[in-house]
Parts: sequence; C-alpha cells; structure tokens
Amino acid sequence: MKKHILCIGDSNTHGYNADPNDSADHGNRFNEEERWTCRLQNALGSDYLVIEEGLSGRTTVFPDPLHESMDALSVIYSLLKSHEPIDLLIIMLGTNDTKDRLGMNAACIALGMQRLVLKAKSTDCWGTHEPNILIVAPSPIGRQMKDEAMGITCAEKSEQLAEKFAEQAELTGCRFIDAADCPTNTADYMHLSRKGHAMLADRLAALVPSLL
Repeated sequence: MKKHILCIGDSNTHGYNADPNDSADHGNRFNEEERWTCRLQNALGSDYLVIEEGLSGRTTVFPDPLHESMDALSVIYSLLKSHEPIDLLIIMLGTNDTKDRLGMNAACIALGMQRLVLKAKSTDCWGTHEPNILIVAPSPIGRQMKDEAMGITCAEKSEQLAEKFAEQAELTGCRFIDAADCPTNTADYMHLSRKGHAMLADRLAALVPSLL
C-alpha cells in the first residue's frame, strides 16, 4: 500500500487564488499543477498518496458564528478514519483562527492546535506505527491586508503563530516547519501565491521522506 499523507488545512490547502492572473487557468483556485498538495504528490511519486482536505475558512477548534462546520476538531475523526491508515498527517491551520469575531489571541489559537493534535493522536487510524504529525505554521497575514470580515488585529496575531505552534509541536511530540518564507499574493496579502505554493511543496518534498 502507498504511504498515506493527509493534508488538513484551510483555503491555502484548498488552493484558493486571490489573484486570477497568478494562475495559468485565471481562476479563483490554483489548478492541479499549481497547488502545493498536488505538487507534493508529483514530487514524491507513486509510492505516496497525498490527500487534500482543505476548506476555505477552516479553523483549528473554534466554531465560526457565520458559517457552519468550519472547525477541524468536529471533522478530524471522520477524515482520519476515511483515509486510514494514515502514515503522516500534515496540519496547516491558524489563519482563520485570528479573525476578530472569534476573539482568540495567539496563545489560545496554539491551545486549539494542541487540542486538535491530541484528538488526532487518540484516533485509531495509524496502522502499526505511532501517530505521525507535522504542524505547518502558515505564512503570516500581511499588514497591508484590508478585510473588514477578518478584523484589524488578525495580521498581528498571525505573526505570533509560528513561535506558539513550535512550542506546541515540542509539547505534543509533533514535527514542525514554519512556512513564513512562502510568499502570499499582493491582492489580499493572506493567500499563498503560485510561487508560495511551489516553495512550500519543495520544502515538504525534501522533508517528508525522512518522516516516514
């Protein structure tokens, strides 16, 4: 059986594209040659199965009062069991947790990540090996971002996530990388650009085989 790599994330895992001119298809979602998940699959080859589970707006554990089913905690059991056995779980969340309407600071968001990780580790989906989880801190939101729905404090909070997530990774026995160097676009300063997707895929392709 192939190595199953489950990627749980938000719009940056789904491949949302805020700048249609940045995609070969000029659409609002990067295509299968551009999304980091698909590029990771191509780089790793046929011995691996990279599974996309990205949802725009998804948080770690915090329900969104404006949209239903946005917290990963409520669905992570079913996602893990649907795709078992899981050889590696990659979690890249946190951006949407910074929304002002959710009222969470970076420390609380990190505790949300901890709770999500502990739920994943306790799920019987890992075959014959121990839970294997990689936390990816997303690129921080640019201070230039203007989105009233996100709020005025989200960029500042997002800049603190990498440090907090690294601490949680150490506490929970997870691997960790910081994707801060993967660029976002200049349309909303929040979603990965095509170059950002490529850079993240390259970093993960170099790392993932050593985790399995």
